[in-house]
Amino acid sequence: AVKPKRNCGSSESLMIFRTFFLYPYCQSKESSFTSNKTTSRMTIAVDFDGTIVEHKYPAIGAPIPFAIETLIKLREERHKLILWSVREGELLDEAVKYCKDRGLEFYAVNSNYPEETNEHKTFSRKLQADLFIDDRNIGGLPDWGMIYRMVHDHLTYEDILQEYFDGSKEKRNEKKSLFKRLFG
Repeated sequence: AVKPKRNCGSSESLMIFRTFFLYPYCQSKESSFTSNKTTSRMTIAVDFDGTIVEHKYPAIGAPIPFAIETLIKLREERHKLILWSVREGELLDEAVKYCKDRGLEFYAVNSNYPEETNEHKTFSRKLQADLFIDDRNIGGLPDWGMIYRMVHDHLTYEDILQEYFDGSKEKRNEKKSLFKRLFG
């Protein structure tokens, strides 16, 4: 399988990908994002406010269409989902309950694994995730159908843009000049 280039740091990439949000955790070494499609399971960190529900913090906003359903589908495909939120204490408990009441349970909440606590000597708030889904990244949050497709089909921004530009090129080539339209 051909592995896509991982040029995550150039300003040109950031400008081109401005209209997309879902971003793979950029590493110099190969990550599971580029692994074999049939066996790759990712750890995916997902924000709550603005990603699963609309921003109404500290209240819980209206659900964002297809967020819960998409995350449930990804969990069924054996990806590990981590709720990664600024919420803490009672507000975090409310968010977890909100998701659980809708059938979405997370592998871990604001931690790398369920048993991780502040008392662990190696505790770090930074998650070891393969992918982060958050509305606060460059370009905002794409629709959940696009997010699912990128995760499920292991597509990168470059893949999506290539499809877009290839399709645009074909449409441009289909357009005939005025002369050709008139005189065949």
